[in-house]
This record gives sequence, C-alpha cells and structure tokens, in this order.
Amino acid sequence: MQATICQTAVNPSLFSAEGFVGLVFLATIALIIVGALIATTSKRLVRCIAGLAVCFTGLAGAYYFLLSPFVAMMQMLIYVGAVSIIIAFAIMLATPENEDTAEIKGAGLAGPLGFGLGALFFSALTVLGLKTHWQVFPRHGTGNMKQIGTDLLTRHAMVFELISIVLLMAILGAVVLARKGRD
Repeated sequence: MQATICQTAVNPSLFSAEGFVGLVFLATIALIIVGALIATTSKRLVRCIAGLAVCFTGLAGAYYFLLSPFVAMMQMLIYVGAVSIIIAFAIMLATPENEDTAEIKGAGLAGPLGFGLGALFFSALTVLGLKTHWQVFPRHGTGNMKQIGTDLLTRHAMVFELISIVLLMAILGAVVLARKGRD
C-alpha cells in the first residue's frame, strides 16, 4: 500500500521542481477563476463563451494535477473542443438581440443574492476543507493506455456513453438555437 504519492521538501524553493509545480498549479487555478469571471460577467455572448473555454482549459489542468491525464484529455476534447465550439456556432447562427429589450423584474436583486449564496457556499466548503482529515488513497492499476481503453469499454462503458450523450445534447441544443434564430 502506497502511503503518499508525492513527497515534498520541507521548504521548497521557487527554483526547485516542487516550487515550479506549485506555481503551475496556482496558474491553473487562476486560469479557472479568470475564465469563470469572464464567462459570468461579460455582456457579450462571444466573450462569455471564450471565458467558458478558458475555464474548461483550466479545469483540464486541474484534472491533470489530480493524476488523471485521461480525464484531462477528455475535458479538452469534449468540453473545450466540442461543446464550446458548438455553443459558439449556435450563437453565430442565431439572430442578434435587440438592444431595446425590456428590463426583467427583480433582475437587480439577482446579482447580490447570487454573490451572497456563492460566498456562503465558499465559506462552508472552506470550513469543511480545513476541518477534514484528508487521506491519500493508493493507486489502482498502472495507468497504461491499453488498460485504460479496456476499462473504458468494459467496466466504465456507461460513463463513456454518458459523455457521448452530453455531446449529443450540445449538438441538439445548438441546432434548436440556430433554428429558433432563423424563424
């Protein structure tokens, strides 16, 4: 049984391997946060999709840091490469919005309410993360591609099919948005 996956130095230097990995991890987290902020605060839909793609890319980097290179690759292929592009095509095919749209009632309350709920959720997860004793679980398998392919198409076939259903739903949503914009 493997106790820890990675041993770190007591005080890692910035110019050591551990220090560089820490900087890359922080850059990955910053990529997720910046992409999410762009996706949620931008007024133009194309910029929102660009922010979403940036956030998905950072999430793939986080999966890689969690020692799941296959999941990171699937994140890049499916969400960054397919879903984001399909949403972008749907927006481009739809008719542009009118600038004189009516103001939605209660929309002024949505921002502060969402921020408050997000802050409450973040603080609860922070307290939970600090009070929990985290265990390092041993690795299962060797991680070679032949074993991953065999497991994906035998034991984890349902997950593989669910990924294809997500992609199908994104394509259908893009077609519906494009069709609605043409009418």
